[in-house]
Amino acid sequence: MNARDPLLPVQPDEAAALGVYADRRWDEAIVPALTDYIGVPAKSPMFDADWASHGHLERVVRDAAAWVESRKVPGLTLEVVRIEGRTPVIFFEIPATRPASSDTVVMYGHLDKQPEFTGWRNDLGPWTPKYEGGLLYGRGGADDGYAVYAAITAVEALKAQNLTHPRIVGLIETCEESGSHDLPPYLDALRTRLGNVSLVVCLDSGAGNYDQLWLTTSLRGMVSGVLKVEILTEGIHSGDASGVVPSSFRVLRNLLDRLEDSSTGRLLPESFHCQLPTDRLAQVQAAAAMLGDALWQRFPWACGADGGSTLPTTTDPVEALLNRTWRPTLSVTGVDGFPDMKSAGNVLRPYTSFKLSLRLPPLVDGHQASLQLKTLLEDNAPYNAKVTFHPDGRAGALGATGWNAPSLAPWLEAALNTASQAQFGAPVGYIGQGGTIPLMSMLQQGFPSAQMMVCGVLGPKSNAHGPNEFLHVPYAKRLTAAVAQVIAACP
Repeated sequence: MNARDPLLPVQPDEAAALGVYADRRWDEAIVPALTDYIGVPAKSPMFDADWASHGHLERVVRDAAAWVESRKVPGLTLEVVRIEGRTPVIFFEIPATRPASSDTVVMYGHLDKQPEFTGWRNDLGPWTPKYEGGLLYGRGGADDGYAVYAAITAVEALKAQNLTHPRIVGLIETCEESGSHDLPPYLDALRTRLGNVSLVVCLDSGAGNYDQLWLTTSLRGMVSGVLKVEILTEGIHSGDASGVVPSSFRVLRNLLDRLEDSSTGRLLPESFHCQLPTDRLAQVQAAAAMLGDALWQRFPWACGADGGSTLPTTTDPVEALLNRTWRPTLSVTGVDGFPDMKSAGNVLRPYTSFKLSLRLPPLVDGHQASLQLKTLLEDNAPYNAKVTFHPDGRAGALGATGWNAPSLAPWLEAALNTASQAQFGAPVGYIGQGGTIPLMSMLQQGFPSAQMMVCGVLGPKSNAHGPNEFLHVPYAKRLTAAVAQVIAACP
């Protein structure tokens, strides 16, 4: 076969062939591998303190590594890197096929999962995969087990079409759902092996719809932790104690009033807000025009289909996008100290605990926000109650800082749009995401000149972290081909 001129752009027939290859490989190899992966309860360390002894993370790492090595990609080397006491990382390397190329493309994903959650459809479950109508149901397939398989398939597609590429390395972690607190030591250990990173392809993000390629322009940060209010050492008959002993729930509610306006949901401390960059506002307006009411109709409202009776916080698409991407929000994601309804007697409970999830705008420092939140909640407690807030993370790395993408290089902007048109028949969309990928701010600091292609399969109703999570396989196929096409366009 004659060598292809690497300076030529990807031709329409080559782009179509990339799509055909990705489609076939997903059906033949990726869906079966992900079906096995979903069946393993490989929960992140935050949700499985005994992860090492349970061996579930070890199994999905070994399965993924074996699958990658079985593909026999020319020149590929793979290592499972381990640091004692930390979750493992898969590191693979594929040498450049482009003459004189000294740049590196980093492809990122993770294999750890969120916990089960409740409310799964009767015929579904977190660890019982089901493939139905192009949707692969089960925990972790979309967030983010597919990434390593799609990354390797994108490279295979390039090689099948004799399209050259820069050096490619893969970084697949197993601590992302816990805030990636194990990742910095690995980045330090692997820094020289990563090389001159010119492009990061992160496959752990979302999509505004399933009709086009979506590039993530920003990510929120997060502070999570447990707020506990203790009043008594044991429960007391409510008829005897109420009116004298303050309710731990009321005290906790009072503390949250320091943080949030309960009538609007606005976070009160100005330090948890940031200025919206002007270029992001233009992108928000464009994305809002594309998506319209689908921005709020996509959620499973309790009263009426698609929000027919229940009203969202706003029906203005621009405000909805800003609320979920550039403004702080508070969620209570777990409670303790409450008995089940069937066993709840007339007892004044001794304590109340809430698990808090505070989403932060992209430009707010997560560690500093965690310290500020702890002070805000613990100082001057009502009734001198015993109040503690324990943020998740490790000393020196509490909270996760968000991320605002660097300006797109002209070549990448053109390549993204060309790939979206070729694989989806529609232009690329730009959208911020409300979730958190701690790696992105880490890599941005370590490789400030690198371009970032952050994308993913988490589109409408895919419901990562919740019940009935699914991977939209047709979209994943086209995304895989689009990633391959963008890598082929790297200068």
